[in-house]
Amino acid sequence: MPKRCDYFDHKADVGIIGIGTTLPEAFEQAAKAMFDLMYDVEKVKPLEEIQVECEANNPEELFVEWLNALLAQANIHELGLGEFQVKQIKGFQLLGCAKGEPLDPQRHNLRTEVKAATYAMLKVEKEGEKYIAQCVVDV
Repeated sequence: MPKRCDYFDHKADVGIIGIGTTLPEAFEQAAKAMFDLMYDVEKVKPLEEIQVECEANNPEELFVEWLNALLAQANIHELGLGEFQVKQIKGFQLLGCAKGEPLDPQRHNLRTEVKAATYAMLKVEKEGEKYIAQCVVDV
C-alpha cells in the first residue's frame, strides 16, 4: 500500500526582528519589519490612524497578538501601514496604533503577502541594554 501522507521542507517563511531600547520600541520596529516585507513602508503617508488593543498570557504571546492585530486591521480597512506606536503595555495588555493610507500597488511597490505572525522562533527578551522581539511570519 502506498504512503498516503508525508512531509516536505519549504523555505517560504521569513523571520523578523525588532530591536529597541524599550519593549514597546522593539514591538514597533518588528511591526515595521513585517509590513516592509509586503511593501515599501517609507512610501506610506500617515493619513489615517487605526487603534489596536490586544492581550495575552505573556510577553511572547502579546507580541504575536500585536502583529496579527495589525495585519487584521490593515486588511479590514484596506490600508498600507507605515507608522506604528505602542502607547502602553500594562501587564500583558497592549494599547497601540498605526498610521497609513489606502494601499496603492504602483506607488507602494508591493512585494509579498504576509498571512500571519507565528510562534515559530518566538522570542521577546532583554539582552543587555536592548530589547529583542522576533518571530517567523507566514508568507
